Order: sequence, then C-alpha cells, then structure tokens
Amino acid sequence: MLVFKPFKVGDFIEGGGTAGVVEEIEIFTTQLKTPDNKKIIVPNASMTGGNIINYSAKDCRRVDMVFGVGYGDDLDKVRSAINEVISADERVLADPAPTVGVVELADSSVNFVVRPWVKTADYWDVYFAIHEAMKKRFDAENISIPFPQRDVHLIKDDA
Repeated sequence: MLVFKPFKVGDFIEGGGTAGVVEEIEIFTTQLKTPDNKKIIVPNASMTGGNIINYSAKDCRRVDMVFGVGYGDDLDKVRSAINEVISADERVLADPAPTVGVVELADSSVNFVVRPWVKTADYWDVYFAIHEAMKKRFDAENISIPFPQRDVHLIKDDA
C-alpha cells in the first residue's frame, strides 16, 4: 500500500471485501469510514490480495441509469425529454457527450440507458437529481413508467 499507492487518504475505494473513504493508511492496515459512518479496519494483505476499485482516482465519472417507458410511448418524444433533462443540469459535462439509447425491449418496458458524465464529486447528487427530474418530466409529458402487473382469471369449477 505504501509503495504502490493505489489510493490516498480521502479516496472512496472498494477493496478487501468492503467499501468506504480512506481515513488512514498504516503499515499493516487501512482504515475506512463507510457511508453510514462505521469505521472499518482492513488488513493490507486483504487489500493487496484482490481487486481495488478507486472511485475517486479520476476527475470525472459516468453515471449509469436506466429508465423504462411503455411500449405505447413515442420513443422520439422520450429521447427528447431525456436529453432535455440531462442537458438542463449544469453539472453534466458536455465532453464526453452523454449517451442516450434504447438498451432493452423488456417484458414490461422499453428501457433507455442514460449515461451522462460528471465530475467525480458530483456523482451522487446528479444521480439522485436526474432520477427525480426524469420522473417529473415523464409525468408532465404523459410518458408512462410501467411496472410489472399480473392479470388473474378466476375459473368457476362446477364440480
């Protein structure tokens, strides 16, 4: 840890079977603080024995989201609404350009993948804000958000 330095104090990482913000890097252990404010002491042997994901290492990150709409909805209208919502958020970066496309024809919905890029520090704020803004926009545009449904047919047995 001290030689290769895959992370530094303040980075949000995943490694050794856990995730959190690095608070201390010592000779034998690394101390993390979890998002719910728990202190985890991870042996460095556990860290070096597996993959380490450093979410803070790069200046920007892609936010991956999927929004499902009804099969009866106008896909061009949906794509336009999605693009307007993501371009209205000033934290979304113009370069690299966001990706918006149909990713799946699912059982109950047509699923759009929405992948804007943001500064790493803005990741969660944008993630939550875009979800809320998308729901409000879909409601305003009468774009349906389907959910699984089941029809039950009762058959009377005269026996």
